[in-house]
Amino acid sequence: MVTVAKSTCKIKKKLMGEAESLTRAQYEALERRDRISLIRRLIPIGLMAVAEELQKEVEELVQQSLDPETGKARVIKHGSNQGSVILGNQRVPVRVPRVRGENGDISLESYDLLHNDLVPETLYKTILGGVSCKGYESTIENHSGSISKSKSTISKRFIAQSEKELQLFQNRDLSGYDFIVIFIDGKPFYKDQMIISLGITMNGEKIILGFVQAGTENTIVISHFLQSLMDRGLKIDQGILAVTDGSKGLISGLKQAFNKKVVIQRCQWHKRENVTSYLPKNEQEFMKTRLQKAYERPTLSEAEELLNSIQDELDKTNQSAASSLKEGLKETLTLHRLGLFAKIGVSLKTTNCLESINSSVEKFCGKVRYWKNSSQKQRWLASALRETEPTLRTIKGYSHLPELRTALKKELGLEG
Repeated sequence: MVTVAKSTCKIKKKLMGEAESLTRAQYEALERRDRISLIRRLIPIGLMAVAEELQKEVEELVQQSLDPETGKARVIKHGSNQGSVILGNQRVPVRVPRVRGENGDISLESYDLLHNDLVPETLYKTILGGVSCKGYESTIENHSGSISKSKSTISKRFIAQSEKELQLFQNRDLSGYDFIVIFIDGKPFYKDQMIISLGITMNGEKIILGFVQAGTENTIVISHFLQSLMDRGLKIDQGILAVTDGSKGLISGLKQAFNKKVVIQRCQWHKRENVTSYLPKNEQEFMKTRLQKAYERPTLSEAEELLNSIQDELDKTNQSAASSLKEGLKETLTLHRLGLFAKIGVSLKTTNCLESINSSVEKFCGKVRYWKNSSQKQRWLASALRETEPTLRTIKGYSHLPELRTALKKELGLEG
């Protein structure tokens, strides 16, 4: 069987033995059992196909260069050089035919395509899934003759691909989407806050809009972040509902950036947790249940009646809890006020849509042991969000979103 010579590249690379190749005639002459064995190993057959593809292009170049009058070729074969191609997610050394024309050597398109390191999808997804760069090679089968990947090489490939993912994420055009709801919340991220925003389109589709790295959820950061989303095409001219946890910085930033085009729905779950945190532990679960039942009332009058009753009781037993309930209470009942809680409250009464994304992000980023710099954090987060987005489902009750748009326009005075 024909063997492929070892690489003579100046950078020292470990070869996993000698790579085996073969000719078409040798392959056809093998017994069926031996051919099947080679098919299972793939690399020898891959090298055969590589050699055939390179030779085919050489013959085409020579044929196309024939002078119609003399029949003489202006392109000639001129030996071969050492090179390498990517097969089976590994780099394997090969001999590359040389072709020379009137102006010197001609590069082979097929070789360029086979040679270029395009950061194999399996490498990127494997590292993103939690396998360390050092341990990556143990996850794949090393074929004879393949060039072993060093930890630094694997790391560089992952960094290059994750940087590409970050750029795609940060520069995505949002002008083609018709958004009606925006979720925004901060996620603790190793001494930082990554403030993430999710958009809901009129057909209920979830689109991750972007994120910003910050120390806290302050008004200036949020306002600038939201302005950057509008610069990328986020439209709010018909009004938008913003669902948030109630942070003053978030709400202030939303109102400043969207300038009377936004209606706030504060997360009912966060309000419930905030209120009960002031109570003794043996009273918390009972109060959570009462608050939950109050918020689940389908009409504004019913919900307000129960919540006011709870607040009156808390005024007598725990004024701190009562003050917590009173603060921003009206914004937790926005969907009730718009008359749409029973129809779309299940999806928009809390920040759960964004919390579930944060949980998915943690499955990827939570496996990183050491965060070195901002670039690493942002690359990983962008990659995790782009992996998560295709798995997101449309929100429940999305058929009622046109009613929400009508209600928002009326609320904001944007009718007509």
